[in-house]
Amino acid sequence: MLFLAVFGMVFGSLVDRHRKKPIMVVSSVVTLLAFALSGGVYVLFGEEGVSQWQQPGFWIFVTVILTGAVVESLRNIALSTTVTLLVPEDERDKANGLVGTVQGVAFMVTSVFSGLSIGLLGMGWTLVIAIALTGISLAHLLVIPIPEVQPHLEEGEKRPTFDIAGAMTAIRAVPGLLALILFATFNNLVGGVFMALMDPYGLELFDVKVWGVVLGVTSLGFIIGGGLVAKFGLGARPLRTLLLVNVGVAVVGMLFTIREAQWLYVLGILVFMALTPAAEAAEQTLLQKVVPFRSQGRVFGFQQSVEMGSAPVSAFLIGPVAQYWLIPYMRTEDGQDRWAWLLGRGDTRGIALVFFVAGFVMLIAVLLAFVSRPYRQLTAAYEK
Repeated sequence: MLFLAVFGMVFGSLVDRHRKKPIMVVSSVVTLLAFALSGGVYVLFGEEGVSQWQQPGFWIFVTVILTGAVVESLRNIALSTTVTLLVPEDERDKANGLVGTVQGVAFMVTSVFSGLSIGLLGMGWTLVIAIALTGISLAHLLVIPIPEVQPHLEEGEKRPTFDIAGAMTAIRAVPGLLALILFATFNNLVGGVFMALMDPYGLELFDVKVWGVVLGVTSLGFIIGGGLVAKFGLGARPLRTLLLVNVGVAVVGMLFTIREAQWLYVLGILVFMALTPAAEAAEQTLLQKVVPFRSQGRVFGFQQSVEMGSAPVSAFLIGPVAQYWLIPYMRTEDGQDRWAWLLGRGDTRGIALVFFVAGFVMLIAVLLAFVSRPYRQLTAAYEK
């Protein structure tokens, strides 16, 4: 995530400077080459050489894999602007819902089958499958026609590689847009709490193999949520939809661990994943309407940089706090007695308390956003 944050602005500037299909092709080619090179590293150093962090092969392998994964995000930024290019304005919310559905399918497949592949086939064959699928994706992209013209610079205009000034100019031109991005950044800070602790909580409730299957099954929520957006759209006011979805996410965050029950946790994750495509589609639809097409790459890149950079910060901060203070405290008799009325009793009540507080903070922030001036300004800008 930190690498995505660092390169978001660079990638956004590239998207605005060039045609979208070549950008996506280059992104896919670099990713394919990186994965193929990682396969060569695996063959050269062997499974033991790339699985021991003390060995140089491990660091070479990880660096090459991360390079391919990070460059792939360039394609995602270009894809967001391509929706603007190809889809009529009144259909973009549904198109963004379809994008969310596809990403949900990808998440489900990788959650379940990547673990099964490594466990049953080993790392070598898993790399072969990844390389083959990336190649198929590239071949499919090459035959898709995308009618577009080469972006042109206005007289005297210069676009540096890291064009944060251009992004900020486009953002400031829309009243309330900067506040939306900052709000999303704050939500990602809170979301980093869930990112840090969802796996530890799940592994307390489930065996590691079962937990992998649970993640795969609950990722059906992405498909359900994206499918509903693709079918019904987001309504006349996507910003209002975005905030309502965030209210739902906050309530889920407060309640899905309020008792130490497997079914409650699984249901909460399913609902959370079903809400996520609607939130992402609403944000994308809003930006595609209010930001000029020639600046969208930089704005999407800036958005990626600040939002992706926020979640790891809170994840790194909350992990030690939970491990060394809240979890031990909630396992004491005093902690159990004090919070049993709200969270019940059990070994995972420390993490449950963190989730409840994070969800409550998010709920307050969303309710304040509903009555804020930037909300009214951005709604008016969208309806023009």
